[in-house]
Amino acid sequence: MKRRNAVKAIALSTVTPHILFGETNNLEASLVPFSLSQSRLFESSWHHWPDMLWTGPEFWGNRLQDWQIRDGKAVCIVSDKNRSLHCLTCQLTDKPEKFESSVNLEWLNQRGFGSPDNYVGFRIGAKGKVKDYRSAAVFGQGLDAGITATGQLFIGKNKSEEKVKVQDSLRMKLEAEHKAEQYILRLSIYDLETDKPLAEITANNVSNKEVVGNMALIAHFVNVEDSAEQPSVSFANWELKGGKISQHPAQTFGPICFAQYTLHDDVLKLNAQLTPIEAVDSQVSLQIKEKNSWETLQEGSVDPLGRVVQFRIEEWGFKKPVSYRVRLELPLKNGGKEYFYQGTVDKEPLDAEKVKMAVFSCNADYGFPDSEVSLHALKHKPDLAVFLGDQFYESTGGFGIQTSPLEKSSLDYLRKWYMFGWSYREIFRNIPSAFIPDDHDVYHGNVWGESGKHAPTDQGWTYVAQDQGGYKMPPEWINMVQLTQTSHLPDPYDPTPVKQGIGTYYTDWVYGGISFAILEDRKFKSAPKNVLPEEAKVTNGFIQNPEFDIKKYYDVEAELLGDRQLKFLEDWSADWGRGVEMKAVLSQTNFCTVATLPEGSIIDSIVPKLPIPKLGEYVTGDAPTSDMDSNGWPQKGRDEALKIIRKSFALHVAGDQHLASVVHYGVDDFGDSGFAFAGPALNNLFPRRWWPTVEENHQPLPDQPKNTGNFMDGFGNKMTVHSVANPHQTGKEPALVYDRATGYGMVIFDKQERTMKIECWPRYIDPERNPDGQYQGWPITISQEDNYARKAVGYLATLEIEGGQDPVVQVINEDSKQVEYVMRIKGNSFRPKVFSPGKYTLKVSQPETGKEKTLTGLEIAKKEGESVILTV
Repeated sequence: MKRRNAVKAIALSTVTPHILFGETNNLEASLVPFSLSQSRLFESSWHHWPDMLWTGPEFWGNRLQDWQIRDGKAVCIVSDKNRSLHCLTCQLTDKPEKFESSVNLEWLNQRGFGSPDNYVGFRIGAKGKVKDYRSAAVFGQGLDAGITATGQLFIGKNKSEEKVKVQDSLRMKLEAEHKAEQYILRLSIYDLETDKPLAEITANNVSNKEVVGNMALIAHFVNVEDSAEQPSVSFANWELKGGKISQHPAQTFGPICFAQYTLHDDVLKLNAQLTPIEAVDSQVSLQIKEKNSWETLQEGSVDPLGRVVQFRIEEWGFKKPVSYRVRLELPLKNGGKEYFYQGTVDKEPLDAEKVKMAVFSCNADYGFPDSEVSLHALKHKPDLAVFLGDQFYESTGGFGIQTSPLEKSSLDYLRKWYMFGWSYREIFRNIPSAFIPDDHDVYHGNVWGESGKHAPTDQGWTYVAQDQGGYKMPPEWINMVQLTQTSHLPDPYDPTPVKQGIGTYYTDWVYGGISFAILEDRKFKSAPKNVLPEEAKVTNGFIQNPEFDIKKYYDVEAELLGDRQLKFLEDWSADWGRGVEMKAVLSQTNFCTVATLPEGSIIDSIVPKLPIPKLGEYVTGDAPTSDMDSNGWPQKGRDEALKIIRKSFALHVAGDQHLASVVHYGVDDFGDSGFAFAGPALNNLFPRRWWPTVEENHQPLPDQPKNTGNFMDGFGNKMTVHSVANPHQTGKEPALVYDRATGYGMVIFDKQERTMKIECWPRYIDPERNPDGQYQGWPITISQEDNYARKAVGYLATLEIEGGQDPVVQVINEDSKQVEYVMRIKGNSFRPKVFSPGKYTLKVSQPETGKEKTLTGLEIAKKEGESVILTV
């Protein structure tokens, strides 16, 4: 296997090397200890652990699949560049005090000998993209010190001229002492068996700031003759001591990383996400706290690929918040050890007038670990949270992706998934949450699932594969992703697998009187390259032929949601049982394309390079795009879905677009369907924008910018744009995070007023200190009935209903036999609107009691005051 390009470690230019050689006795006499008297603060415990594919809760390995415990040692099982193992619980502070790091190491890759670019040792003062130990653990670069494969000791970029004999087993010690506002570092090498010193190197004039941050072990191999897939080094007995080091025992991660749950129809489903401990005979249980003691409700087993433990509790029954914890007992060599992850199953807000939903999507790693998002979002006190796709990207955490073999690719996925949970687990620790994986979650730029078929990768991984439709990764891996992200959702509407045995998860979730239809936008969708004429020249969902008019292909035979999901939506729209008062649809992306590019652009790969305007500046020369990754295509499938969704007066909430917007959908006329909120990206890889060129007669919404109002998207779909959060310069750093209109959304369902308030928050705004700090154009409040704003041709007689409160009214067209709409009204009076002359059937019911009254043969009332009295 050919070696990949090297990534050089950050080095010091101020290091003065000094190395001693000679007879052993003379060498011993030359080494003067730094006299560090403090007892050790930290000692690795790998010798207590059984063999496993994980190095323990005090450590973070880059990459996860590259570090294991074998025979009581931490082993880097690859010979590749920049593999590091960070200590999470100890960091170097800015105190001008001493510290010491020592470790036993064993060279495992003899073929790696001979190259002066290969080395093992320590990394100190590691810092990440933001000031946080987690960022440093994932991205941290710092000062490397160790021994090369040719026997040269080094600190930074300075190496000794002379060499020591590279032995299989050594002990390495790095000592640091503060003098005259600088640090002196000394690296010493000892024979592991005899403890005899072999050599040392010292570095003077090291600045204090370069020894502040994380501490890690490093294995850096860039020139290996054979293959990277072989062990490079093992480490044991890593010890840290000194006053410069701060200890934080709570900064462990795992073996229980986080948990997600939903409560639906009195069934609690909770997933516990674990690290790779499946090789150990462990016990995992779900416990709740009752009368100051913990009661075990259920025990579970660890999935060997997704490392998830699933719990399902029927007849939950609790009407109050209940503390839960996931308990794990691991049998270590020095005795069993218990681990816990604790949270709360919240009280379902059935009696609350308002239900607040936090909305998240599109999480690149630019701001990892995104502490401000959790801090600010939780200040809104949401009742539930939804994560609508792209929980991470292929680039998350560096190193790209590993697609085979299955065991390694599953660990590759879990590393990125763990980073997501490390950032956001506090949001969903104590409230229920729903997740929908999107294309990047399954290592795709775009997915046209074509009912689960295989996307061939023999000619390439990106466009050439995904344009053919289907999934590039194997079905076992796809099911593993869905297991980790969606198996805590309510049971699927139809669990029948699609092609290759890939499972489904689309379902409804009723919580707090709100019914959510959870869709799988991508799984059944046709690949445009397979259904459009070849002359369109489709690449990555964009038409490359400027002469091809996609608007002329409305009737192309293409699937969007598929028949199965359309049937689900029909059933869901009509189902108002279980106390449902309002409805919303959750999906990966919205049903139009709110995006522009410089006119003439035929693909959106240029988006990250487009300049970010100043606040208030209107970008000219753009035109709407026709990105078939959005659900604006296929247009016919889009219209079919909207015609069903609007029957239930449901709000649509989606992610994916990297551009927050609120639009009012139109099918036949502008605004004849429901509203949609596409939330902002948490971290924005593709800062899309909406800067349409407007005609002189264009009418923006009152007191709103000219890019609002009625527009056609690139496919000819009607949409009324109410608000857009375009990227703009904020003056905040890092600009890569803040200038790209990043943040999160809130949707407040007011069951008393039957309104839906949509909020859009920049991630850096503290909502308590700045309650008016939302993006321009928000908040927006719509009524429930705005979600089917189709103009009426008339009204039936007003219903005056006795014998119940807030009944459900269903309107059926007797000529077409079609349900026009269904909703739970507020109060006991309702005036049904209709959209064509003819006769209608009304069904008025109380689903909770099973009582129903049917009226037939109703026609448009001739007088406004006509009414019908009925008892239910």
